[in-house]
Amino acid sequence: MAAEAATTSIDEGLNEDGGRWKDLDKLILRPGTIVGDNFEPGPELKENLMKMVRVLVVGAGGLGCELLKDLALSGFLNLEVIDMDTIDVSNLNRQFLFRFGDVGKPKAEVAAKCVMERISGVNIVPHFCRIEDKDISFFDNFHIIVLGLDSIEARSYINAVACSYLEYDSDGNPSDGIKPMVDGGTEGFKGHARVIIPGLTPCFECNIWLFPPQVKFPLCTLAETPRTAAHCIEYAHLIKWGEALKRAELFGISGVTYSLTQGVVKNIVPAIASTNAIVSAACALEALKIMTDCSKTMSNYLMYNGTEGIHSKMTAFDRDKDCLVCGPGILIELDISVTLSKFIDLLGEHPKLLLSKPSITHRGNNLYMQAPPVLEEMTRSNLNLLLFDLIGKIPKDIIHATGTTSINGKRTSCLRKLRVIFKGTAEDVTDMDTMGAVYRFVDKDNPEFWGYPVPKF
Repeated sequence: MAAEAATTSIDEGLNEDGGRWKDLDKLILRPGTIVGDNFEPGPELKENLMKMVRVLVVGAGGLGCELLKDLALSGFLNLEVIDMDTIDVSNLNRQFLFRFGDVGKPKAEVAAKCVMERISGVNIVPHFCRIEDKDISFFDNFHIIVLGLDSIEARSYINAVACSYLEYDSDGNPSDGIKPMVDGGTEGFKGHARVIIPGLTPCFECNIWLFPPQVKFPLCTLAETPRTAAHCIEYAHLIKWGEALKRAELFGISGVTYSLTQGVVKNIVPAIASTNAIVSAACALEALKIMTDCSKTMSNYLMYNGTEGIHSKMTAFDRDKDCLVCGPGILIELDISVTLSKFIDLLGEHPKLLLSKPSITHRGNNLYMQAPPVLEEMTRSNLNLLLFDLIGKIPKDIIHATGTTSINGKRTSCLRKLRVIFKGTAEDVTDMDTMGAVYRFVDKDNPEFWGYPVPKF
């Protein structure tokens, strides 16, 4: 019944009279000079966009609210949104889909309901949970993923999920499984929008250096020679909270306010509604370009700065061909006698993985799940079975491992793509792109364990 209602609603939106889609029609119903190579204007394209394309929006906060509204008004009528947060009263000044009566309710559910009530024809399915709680197969049916996140860790995870669908041919060229993403982010009056097409453009991990490290102040500066209001606040935070203003006055420094104190101590940057609106508009437009080919997409990173006036800049970043996430993957050569339990242990010792407590999946099937307990119990019997048998005795294939690893000294969730080949059962390993190294996992006490080249620690 729900599916029938959703289909009826979408049909109503598609066939709606009036000028609702007149601007969209100008883009997808007539030819142009800067369109993509596969652009075929006409009513069929419009119908496919509205009926067939499924979009996942990750995040229903300040940027996520704007994205849901913009995407729905751009012809994307099949949307799903996922967010783990509930509405706080502090959200109401910029997250315009929420009202005071919504405080305490899940953001995803309220945002979906609000947009569907105001925009006829759109169907939005909310998910109130962490993205890590979803099985990998959850992402199978989405044609594009749009990110409205404020977390580096969450971006990294969803980036790895999207890149896990990518397949390479024997020459190391992307051949299938491309799941595009559009990533948006805001911080005060600054923001960015970027297009991520795995295998063709840089993924999130390729340019993770764009995110600056957390600011830290030298203790000697805080104690002896403070030069800014931030130094005085951090000193009071470390020594005695109530002395921030007094210390600032002692050194003739102004600017110690409550909002600045929150920003320094809790690393809080005020959110600006206009920045969210601008970045969301850019993201929605890029999503439309990708799905219809009505215009060529940006190449590939847009930076916006509205601190003093308005400044924007497009930068074409290069893809890291050695990226562990969007590259062909880590090629691992195994003996057919390796059990699933041994394979899991070896992933923790691999110098490029160092995965802790990984869960293993193959073509959507759970070989072993660390959590929840019911799944761990159901898959525990596989641990003593041969990995070669568990994947159907396929000589070479892709296996996905989800676990935690250390990034910049912090444990974080990650998903890694592993290109597994079993010795003596397939064509020579050189037929596959090894990205510079082949690791043969047999027995760590065996000289062949590390293969070639020998990693340096």
